[in-house]
Amino acid sequence: MKPLLSVQGLSKVFQHRLGWFRSTPQFALRNVSFDLKAGQSLAVMGTNGSGKSTLAAILAGSTRATEGTIEFQGNALSCMSLQQRAQHIRMIFQDSEGSLNAHLTIGQQLEEPLLFNTKLSAEQRSEQIKRTLLKVGLLDEHRVFYPYMMSNGQRQRVCIARAIILNPSILVADEALATLDTSVRAQILNLLLDLQDELKVSYIFITHSPEIARHMADHVLLLRNGECEEYGEVQQLLTSPKSDYTQQMMTATHSS
Repeated sequence: MKPLLSVQGLSKVFQHRLGWFRSTPQFALRNVSFDLKAGQSLAVMGTNGSGKSTLAAILAGSTRATEGTIEFQGNALSCMSLQQRAQHIRMIFQDSEGSLNAHLTIGQQLEEPLLFNTKLSAEQRSEQIKRTLLKVGLLDEHRVFYPYMMSNGQRQRVCIARAIILNPSILVADEALATLDTSVRAQILNLLLDLQDELKVSYIFITHSPEIARHMADHVLLLRNGECEEYGEVQQLLTSPKSDYTQQMMTATHSS
């Protein structure tokens, strides 16, 4: 099966200034490659500073890679506009409160991507908002709420609703469950699994959590200092890790 997303030789270099006239290249990512098939999930793991967030930013289009290619369904993402890209790949961020506009209602924030990316009428947009709220376990009445009126878990459901409202093929969850308590995290994980079955969406989880890797992912990409430490099927990395770093990351007890 041809991959939905194919990343080959991805590198990102920042110039670190040493003085007025000197700088040295600093690799945030170096020669990272992976494939993602339709309907599957990839967990991207690593310690702080390993390059996970840089990879997420490049996939989302907010940062450009220095080298390498990203293809979506065989077409280079670099040839797409940000609007086209946003329809295929959507982000779910860690800070649900910070990523929502405190001055707009939930309905207004869900309508924004529809206004910018579709030609739906006002009535069609309203119906799409209603359907999407119900898909994530919220009520149509929640459209008139402001973010401060909702719990942390409800706000994360809103962020998921905003991410899926354009029916994307890929969702990138950047530490999206890190601030949730254990019971709410379990509920959101079950929601994401249900949405994957219903929408046939693929996930990329940027995470520290071996729990998420074990229960949600088909493959794991381990990053270390910007490079690929190991990449393979979850069970393979659990039972036959090639390095101590991989074993530590896959068996850690924390779930952030």
